[in-house]
Parts: sequence; structure tokens; C-alpha cells
Amino acid sequence: MASRTRGIIMASFLKLLEERPVNRISVKDIVEDCGINRNTFYYHFTDIPALVEEIIKAEVDGIAHTVLHLGSIEECVEAAIQHCKIHKKAIWHLYNSASREIYESHLMDICNHIVTIYIDSLPNSRRLSPEDHEAIIQGCKCEIYGFITDWLMCGMSDDKERSFLRLCALRHGQIEAVLARAIDG
Repeated sequence: MASRTRGIIMASFLKLLEERPVNRISVKDIVEDCGINRNTFYYHFTDIPALVEEIIKAEVDGIAHTVLHLGSIEECVEAAIQHCKIHKKAIWHLYNSASREIYESHLMDICNHIVTIYIDSLPNSRRLSPEDHEAIIQGCKCEIYGFITDWLMCGMSDDKERSFLRLCALRHGQIEAVLARAIDG
């Protein structure tokens, strides 16, 4: 029952976040929307920033689960973008709020997770030195993070998305080539 109530609170907040910015959503708005009392909200979450963090973690887990089954880093990035577009207004409102730091931290985590899963799934990845393994992951995650942040700063525009996905297509196979060069010394 407790996890169901948590889910209802999170869904209510996401619904409200699709409609308006974080700073215009109160605990009162949330409890009225989902039909619970304030004490119930505070039983599950200490405040709205804690709720935001929990929602972001859940979304990150959803993205991570999706990308486990994809064949290239480009497909992983595209899946992450498509996942973000499901809650486009909510993400836009979060990105432009005082909670941006939380969002950016988790965005970096998901970039790291996506890249690590992908690199580790490549056939010769176990032959990489620990230093090269870390360097490749660091470079790739920062690049993806930068592209996604740029897309967010441009209002998640379709033009920026098309440009980014085109670049991904042009770069297809580069990670594998870097990995091969690292192994060959």
C-alpha cells in the first residue's frame, strides 16, 4: 500500500509539472490532486525537492532498463531522448527550476550508466586497461551529457534533436574504433 501511495503522489506531481513550473506547485496542490492528506505526503517525502529527486531516479531507472537491449551507443542516446520527450514539459520545467542541479547530476549518472553498459557489452572491452576503460567512458559520457544539455538549453527543439541524431549517425562505430585502437596499443 505504501509504495502504491508513493506512486500516486509521484504521478500527481508529474501531472502538475506538465502544467506548470516547480515553483508554482505546492504540497497542497499535490495532495488535493491525488486525494490524500498532507501527513500522508510527508510520511513518504520530506519535501518537494525529495519528491523531485525520487521521480528523477525512477525515470533514470526506466531509461537504463530501456537501453540494456539496444545495439549501439547511438540507439541508446536516441532511446534516452525519446524517453525524455514523453515528459517534455515536465523535464523543461525541472530543467529551468531550482532543482536543475539535481536533474543535471542524475543526467550525468544516466549518461555514465548508458556508456558503461554499452562499452562493457562490446566483445573486446575486457582487454582494455582500467585507465583506457575509464578514459573512454569519461569522454563518451561527457560528450553525450553536453549534447543533451545543449538540446535542453535550446528548449528541446526538433532542429537540435535532428542535428544531434544526425551527428550520432555520422559517428556510428567510432567508439568501437577507439576501443580497437586502445587494445592494439
